[in-house]
Amino acid sequence: MDGIILINKPQGMTSHDVVNRVRRIMHTKKVGHCGTLDPMATGVLVVGINKATKAMQFLMSEEKEYRATLKLGSSTDTYDAEGKVLETKPFTGYENLEEVLSSFKGDSMQKPPMYSAIKINGKKLYEYAREGIEVEVPESWKDAADEGLATPHIADGGRTDAVAFAKNIQAKVNAQEGNTLPVSAFNDYVDGSTPSGTSAYEKRGIAVDIPVWNPNQCIQCNRCAYVCPHAVIRPVALTEEEVAQAPEGLKTLDMIGMPGMKFTMTVSAYDCTGCGSCVNVCPGKKNKETGEVEKALTMANMEANAGEQTFFDFGREIPVKPEVVAKFKETTVKGSQFKQPLLEFSGACAGCGETPYAKLITQLFGDRMYIANATGCSSIWGNSSPSTPYTVTPEGKGPAWSNSLFEDNAEFGYGMLLAQNTIRDRLKAKVEKIAEKTTDEAVKAAAAEYLETYTVGATNGTATDKLVAALEALDCDCEERAEVLKNKDFLAKKSQWIFGGDGWAYDIGYGGVDHVLASGKDINIMVFDTEVYSNTGGQSSKATKTGATAQFAAGGKETKKKDLAGMAMSYGYVYVAQIAMGADFNQTVKAITEAEAYPGPSLIIAYAPCINHGIKKGMSKAQTEEQLAVECGYWNNFRFNPGAEGDKFFLDSKEPKKEDYQAFLDGEVRYNALKRANPEKAEKLFAINEQEAMERYAYLKKLVDVYKAEE
Repeated sequence: MDGIILINKPQGMTSHDVVNRVRRIMHTKKVGHCGTLDPMATGVLVVGINKATKAMQFLMSEEKEYRATLKLGSSTDTYDAEGKVLETKPFTGYENLEEVLSSFKGDSMQKPPMYSAIKINGKKLYEYAREGIEVEVPESWKDAADEGLATPHIADGGRTDAVAFAKNIQAKVNAQEGNTLPVSAFNDYVDGSTPSGTSAYEKRGIAVDIPVWNPNQCIQCNRCAYVCPHAVIRPVALTEEEVAQAPEGLKTLDMIGMPGMKFTMTVSAYDCTGCGSCVNVCPGKKNKETGEVEKALTMANMEANAGEQTFFDFGREIPVKPEVVAKFKETTVKGSQFKQPLLEFSGACAGCGETPYAKLITQLFGDRMYIANATGCSSIWGNSSPSTPYTVTPEGKGPAWSNSLFEDNAEFGYGMLLAQNTIRDRLKAKVEKIAEKTTDEAVKAAAAEYLETYTVGATNGTATDKLVAALEALDCDCEERAEVLKNKDFLAKKSQWIFGGDGWAYDIGYGGVDHVLASGKDINIMVFDTEVYSNTGGQSSKATKTGATAQFAAGGKETKKKDLAGMAMSYGYVYVAQIAMGADFNQTVKAITEAEAYPGPSLIIAYAPCINHGIKKGMSKAQTEEQLAVECGYWNNFRFNPGAEGDKFFLDSKEPKKEDYQAFLDGEVRYNALKRANPEKAEKLFAINEQEAMERYAYLKKLVDVYKAEE
């Protein structure tokens, strides 16, 4: 049942008592109320059940009316009939009563009494009072003014569209003053689109501790930036001239492999969530004197190190060095991190297992990406109104992102692809006509290169730039030239992606996923597999493994996980990979680049630790948890590439360490909870879970031979 009920609360019951009673009667935990009534008070208590609890915030803003019975001639320490009588006076009649009552009309300032719910040091005043502890309430509280929610200063100088949105819309909404915005404020956004990169203007400063870089211990591996869920730690390659212009105090190293260049690691102090994933994966260096490994990053007090923001802001202004990316290759862990992340400062949980994958994809293909996103965690961290973490390059290029429902997101992304293909095919015909008719050799050469690379995203972008430049220089009034230049943004091959979680891909949206994979079209599906419906409350999905607890599986799920990868591989023409970043950094980037380059459908399933797992080590160890999952055989990394020459199946996981399997399960609350509640059932289901995992690995080993190249 979903709904609102009105309860006439009797005297003696707390509002919490009423809520508990409703929970028992309605057999649901999701019950809330509007406004607390004192235990001594009687009257209407508005109670919301299940989905109706979302309406409570709106009802709370409405006016309320209270009626009281007064006893004249005495005062109490609680301001009601329950309290200790402090003073009595004889009742002298009603002559001055109306005059006294009128003094209570309108706004009045009151010093909170000891029996109020106001907190001091995290404890309610009435709790102190009932313990006999006297707490001095500051007199200033009587006149305390509402300071509103602080919003960061938004300086001019950035992209005009983003700055205008941040100032006029975003700042108001974040300050919970969105209801003051007139309809006219949204005239520029009537088509539903908003500027990219506005999350950069929030600068919340929520971290207690942030990573601080020690260059003496750094090996310049860039792993810290690779795993950062929020793109707040970034390597920067600088010339000597750029170093000379840097803010005072910037720490640098001579860059390995790039003579004459400097290396620094910058941290956005005000965007960091303090998860510590970067410190966790930092290999550091061995101290020659002590023999102990000392990391290049340490967590330190944010306020004491807030000045690091200056260096980060400076680093953002330094252009990406193509020669550095070329040297280390963008398809490597190190090289990819010298490219600008086009997903930054998202609203993801600290230590999120999903966003490092998405951020990496934007670094590889973000300037030409279309993203269809299934409602779920990826829409919360991907575009929680009013801010947008997907951003653009200095040239204004970045992912085009839009959200759809669970039910149809795959089809939504497929529609994006078909629309893009239709436009490009029409423009291709125009380019062919131009190449046929023109006598300009530069145009002919540019058109030939464009047509030759038409289906290859990695090279078609450069060819497109050459074609556009040649056509702009061409002195011609032909219709085809005008049409191509008018639609030049659609010329280059785009990288079409479909993002979503396991609840979407394995469950509700599976029909669409299967339809898209079966199409044979060049489209990429990325599944963030948390093995549970993370965003909607932790419900069990078809990706949930045997024995795991979740909503609708409180006694441990009794059926095995769906083999989504195996089902996709059965088509024979779908690129399929399973990845776990923390287990193999290199395999992750290799699988993603192979999938995107494959001229057909691809499916990548990424293991993503989540707060719903209840990792005992904490989310700072999310990458370690991925490593342990693969080492014990709980998760398997592999790649199936139908277009590969020679071997087509690659099992990237090593033989499982079976002795560690049960310890891995015990390290997460989603499993350990069942062990504590029902040890016998847990032992049975966990044994099945392990057996299924070992059988799975044995099956994958067989596939190596099945898809081995014929000699």
